[in-house]
Amino acid sequence: MYIDPHIHMVSRTTDDYARMAQAGCVAITEPAFWAGFDRSSPAGFYDYFRQLTESEPRRAADFGIKHYAWICINPKEAEDPGFAREVMQLIPEFLDKPNVLGVGEIGLNKNSKNELAIFEEQVAIADQYNQLILIHTPHLEDKLKGTKLIMDAIKRNTNIDPGRVLIDHVEEHTAKLVLDEGFWCGMTLYPDTKCTPQRATDIIEMYGSERIWINSAGDWGCSDPLAVPKCRVEMKRRGHSRETIEKISFGNPQRFLGQCEKFTP
Repeated sequence: MYIDPHIHMVSRTTDDYARMAQAGCVAITEPAFWAGFDRSSPAGFYDYFRQLTESEPRRAADFGIKHYAWICINPKEAEDPGFAREVMQLIPEFLDKPNVLGVGEIGLNKNSKNELAIFEEQVAIADQYNQLILIHTPHLEDKLKGTKLIMDAIKRNTNIDPGRVLIDHVEEHTAKLVLDEGFWCGMTLYPDTKCTPQRATDIIEMYGSERIWINSAGDWGCSDPLAVPKCRVEMKRRGHSRETIEKISFGNPQRFLGQCEKFTP
């Protein structure tokens, strides 16, 4: 059994659910994200949040997979603060839904002042409603700077427990920084960017298996909804124990997500 704790199933086919179930997936969590285009109104987000909390859980259940979601406005659409704040007014309504685990994936895209302001305001929402937080870090050359900005911003809110925050898309140069500050970190397994299964296994061998998970973040781009079981195979090939493989792909996600009483894989 495995959990894919970050995958965007609204952009995947029903066949992907079938293949994931056959590979052993028992639960997924789906953060709110950018749809490949900027939405034109808060009503578009409202319908998207309904899709995450009503439609996708039913689609997943047909294959015995439990579906959980996260709610937010993503950093790529946070550059217009006025628009973003209209969307943020919708968030509390959906935090009460039975499959919603917290606020995410919030974070930074281009490390702009507007993105950072909206990020901090969404952290405050998570604080107010006692929610878990899932964070998106920027790509490529902006990742290190963005990761530092994100951690500094969270630490400014002294109510936030870093053990209830998952910082995703870590790579070789950010994983240790995140772990050293007490946060959880996620490794996204993409075919070309972020981490391949081979690089993720390298990182586990460098920094250990505590407070770290693997996910596919499968979406409408070049991605693989079976990336997690493929990483399990790579770890087995390198001689990692069954206990370590299961910890990375099931036990750790269960431990972090289980801090929300709604999560019962």
